Amino acid sequence: MVEDDTEIVVDRYDRIQSLYLTTGDFSALQQMNTVYPMQTRTLIEDVLRLGKVDDQLINKKFLRFYQDSTLQVLIAEAEQQYANMDDINADLTTGFKYLREKLPGIEIPEIYAQIGSLDQSVIVGNNTIGICLDKYLGTDYPLYQKPQYGYSKSQLELMNRQYIVPDCIGFYLLSLYPMPQDKALSQQERDTHIGKILWVVNQALGKNVFNSLYTRMVERYMKRNKNLSLDQMLKNNNYSDFRKN
Repeated sequence: MVEDDTEIVVDRYDRIQSLYLTTGDFSALQQMNTVYPMQTRTLIEDVLRLGKVDDQLINKKFLRFYQDSTLQVLIAEAEQQYANMDDINADLTTGFKYLREKLPGIEIPEIYAQIGSLDQSVIVGNNTIGICLDKYLGTDYPLYQKPQYGYSKSQLELMNRQYIVPDCIGFYLLSLYPMPQDKALSQQERDTHIGKILWVVNQALGKNVFNSLYTRMVERYMKRNKNLSLDQMLKNNNYSDFRKN
């Protein structure tokens, strides 16, 4: 939990992970398992899907998985690009302070960095946010251009440092205000729901990070309903309300 007067600082789990995966340092592995048990379980079981963290052979499997030359290059690049994350810490602090003011009672998650294997960007769960640095190495990063990864131009545009904080806030809000599961949603309804989330991200960061038909619809809706709280807007899943002029 982050108190009002403290800054959010991303916990650098990735550094301990990197030390183990590049050198096999046993003390780093011990630190991963004792200081960061939840992060290690999430990484091994949910992100990489290598098996159960208490499997006797899991440490060897984990180390062997990252011996792949591509992943070793990713680790080195991520550690170089993210040697300093002060700008990200500052923006996370700004964004979550806004949310705490506008959504009273919201819990501020613990946020940590890790290195995955190019599958997920941000992992949310157990009041934590895990940032996969390997997905934010830059639109022009040569590895991303390889055909086997199949990234579209629109995906590549988001694989930049500047989208880490918007993604953290957006995915966390989506975990608190998920799409309704009790009915099938049309694509337009799904897009409207995401538009609500992204509009709040824009407000939290004080800039139009996301600008789409759906964020503009939410903007007009909020101008029409000036007394509505953010919580009320986010809970309104009557999506036709947002399409009125």
